[in-house]
Amino acid sequence: MKYLKSSLSLCALLALAAVPASAQEKRAITVDDLLAIRDVSSVDLSPDGAWAAYTVKRNDMDEDKTFTRIWMVSMEDGTVLPLTGETYSASDPQWSPDGSQLAFLAARDDLDEEAATQVWTLDMRGGEALAYTDVTQGVDGFEWAPDGKRMALLITDESDNAKADREAKANGDTPKEHPYVIDRLQFKEDGVGYLDRTYTHLYVTAGRNEEPVQLTFGQRDDSEPDWSPDGKQIAYVSNHTEEPDDNFNSDIFTIPADTSAAPADPRQLTFNPGTDASPDWSPDGKSIAYTAQIQPELVWYATIHLAVVPADGGKEEVLTEALDRNVYSPAFSEDGRTIYFLSEDSGTQPVSAYDLRKNSIRKVIDGELAVTGFDLGPKGTMAAVVSTPAVPSDIFFSDKRGKLSQVTHTNADLLNQLSLSTPQFVDFTNPDGDTVQEFIYPALGISGNAVPPAILRIHGGPVAQFDYGFDPFAQIYAANGYTTVMVNPRGSSGRGQDYASAIWADWGNRDFADVMAGVDKAVEMGLADENRLGVGGWSYGGILTNYVITKTGRFKGAVSGASEANYTANYGHDIYQREWVMELGLPWENQSEWHRISPFYQIGNVTTPSLFIGGGADWNVPILNSEEMYQALRKRGIETGLVVYPGEDHSIGRPSFVADRYQRYVGWYDNHVKGE
Repeated sequence: MKYLKSSLSLCALLALAAVPASAQEKRAITVDDLLAIRDVSSVDLSPDGAWAAYTVKRNDMDEDKTFTRIWMVSMEDGTVLPLTGETYSASDPQWSPDGSQLAFLAARDDLDEEAATQVWTLDMRGGEALAYTDVTQGVDGFEWAPDGKRMALLITDESDNAKADREAKANGDTPKEHPYVIDRLQFKEDGVGYLDRTYTHLYVTAGRNEEPVQLTFGQRDDSEPDWSPDGKQIAYVSNHTEEPDDNFNSDIFTIPADTSAAPADPRQLTFNPGTDASPDWSPDGKSIAYTAQIQPELVWYATIHLAVVPADGGKEEVLTEALDRNVYSPAFSEDGRTIYFLSEDSGTQPVSAYDLRKNSIRKVIDGELAVTGFDLGPKGTMAAVVSTPAVPSDIFFSDKRGKLSQVTHTNADLLNQLSLSTPQFVDFTNPDGDTVQEFIYPALGISGNAVPPAILRIHGGPVAQFDYGFDPFAQIYAANGYTTVMVNPRGSSGRGQDYASAIWADWGNRDFADVMAGVDKAVEMGLADENRLGVGGWSYGGILTNYVITKTGRFKGAVSGASEANYTANYGHDIYQREWVMELGLPWENQSEWHRISPFYQIGNVTTPSLFIGGGADWNVPILNSEEMYQALRKRGIETGLVVYPGEDHSIGRPSFVADRYQRYVGWYDNHVKGE
């Protein structure tokens, strides 16, 4: 089968599918517009392929909260229908095997403000959603059994403190505040806080309101349950090493689904020392596809491969070593001859298919787009969540002939009013002679031959990539008269393991050279004024920003978001103890290395006015280093600022804070890059 020419067909279908623009001239995008954009995700096709359920997240500025609602769309004519209410959030829609019900997760805090997350089901013939589970501490995840009568559940142990609080409330007493008692090696998690000895395990429930029966046990977390086609076994992911907190050695296991046999011994299928995840049974039940990171010593730089293993045990076979691209979300085709998967490839995120008979790979959905999720339907059909530079996210449908069409237009009314920047995808050569790629979003509203100011926007990771998905920062910068330069430097994903690992234990050198060469390329193209440059990013983007400002004074303003700079200070404070030690050694044994790569110790070189931003409850990249960078620059008399968002973790989520963050970036650049 030939590759789908989706880069051309996608442009055509978007032009055909767009709602007619109004006669009035399009306007620049604003921060309010960015907050009004609704985010589409979590697509699930009905068994007959006629409908797709999906989620839409919106910002409620009045309540300063986000709400996620489940919708469904007809694959035939694009009719959209809401399935859940607007006053609570629902997630993870899953059709029952016969298509008669739709299950989802929700904490119905609109009914009970202290409600735990439960599985709910909606009869597609009509009626209100009904709770399927009633688990005291709530449900973390679920999957229908093939018979449609049972469910696999993921449930986290109830802690002693939570139980005491619950009993106190039941007795009319005020719960007491408890101390954190820590005895784990890995004792923090972003969005959670301090970790205790409670773990997530696999359960099976035989029907609505039936007591779930626990299948897995122990001081380890279990995840990603997947039923065998005959409903007799469940595959799942777990780390059964002696100290799971000290490594990334998760494996694929199976366990009997028969609750009368519980507790039964699980069967370990994979023995790769790295991370095995995302199991998916073949239709005949004979094999399981999964993802495998086979070089754990390279931590986040190691490529994630597609692999298969016999369901009854045997040789593990890695299928995509030659591809050398990160693989996600494997799914067997209906006939079991093909495994579909997502991957990252040079600024794109396609859906590809591995032919098990020919040992070959073809791209199924490809082009200037990023697919963030997909679900297979009958006869080779597929629904996918797709984002492009002009479409934040929507549901697309690929029919049995491979024809791709957009079926939802979630933000069309808003987008039709807006003038958006169209990126240029550029190859250039770095100082070492390597080919590097970047996206350049031209500034809007520039008259004549004027050369606009530019922002070097740096991605997180470090092993990640800028892609063809909608980029709100690039659009808001373009609307405010800035070109945005977005480089995928060495250390990025999408170019293979050697490219990613080029910055091993050497952050802020090769990647710094590449992003600076990317800026020079934009200047050479006449898209950036070399005398009016800003720099910034979030997470690793903030970290590399810290390196940039210690190495050059070319930038007039910098915004470093959720960054680190003094790595020794992070040991035991952030969540990356395993990664730090594997890459740098122990800080008390290899102090010179930890010191060498820390930009904090070169802060005496900084002349750039720099703003530091982060979440007050961020355990991923804690605010500690932003405080240190701010303190040092303030002491030196360099113009600086510090903004801390209370209660926010690594991904700032409260709508008012999201808006504030956009405004802080633009305001800082306007003051220092434009000099306004």
